[in-house]
Amino acid sequence: MFDIIHLPARSPARDGVRRRGLRAASLACALALLMLGSGLRDPAAAQVRPEDPPYEADLMRLSEIMGALHYLRPLCGAADGTLWRDQMRALLDAEVSDDARSRRFIERFNQGYRGFSSVYRQCTPAAETALARYIEEGGALIRNVTTRYNR
Repeated sequence: MFDIIHLPARSPARDGVRRRGLRAASLACALALLMLGSGLRDPAAAQVRPEDPPYEADLMRLSEIMGALHYLRPLCGAADGTLWRDQMRALLDAEVSDDARSRRFIERFNQGYRGFSSVYRQCTPAAETALARYIEEGGALIRNVTTRYNR
């Protein structure tokens, strides 16, 4: 069985290291993500198949958002612990019954986590903006799926 990513804590000494090239690249990536307005979304990466439910792309995106929140919320001081990882597990338990589909959801969660962990080592205004947008988008996805398909 595949598991959702959980990276070990970084050392405080390493967090304090700043390199100009890395900082500039990180800033450029963050700005590009914000300008796109869709975060890490890649329509081809959604991997929605004809046999999947009509809300599959929304749940895939929600998985990605939960992965990003799992990284960003603690980085920005929230005491969430494993809340978003646990929410992802609950989504898998409620919605996914086969291993192939479960792997796709987990990969999207991991993609959201890795996308931000490779850019942000500390909470910045851009990270806080991304966090707020992801919370808003996640809420909109949940409302959309539950109102359109929960009958």
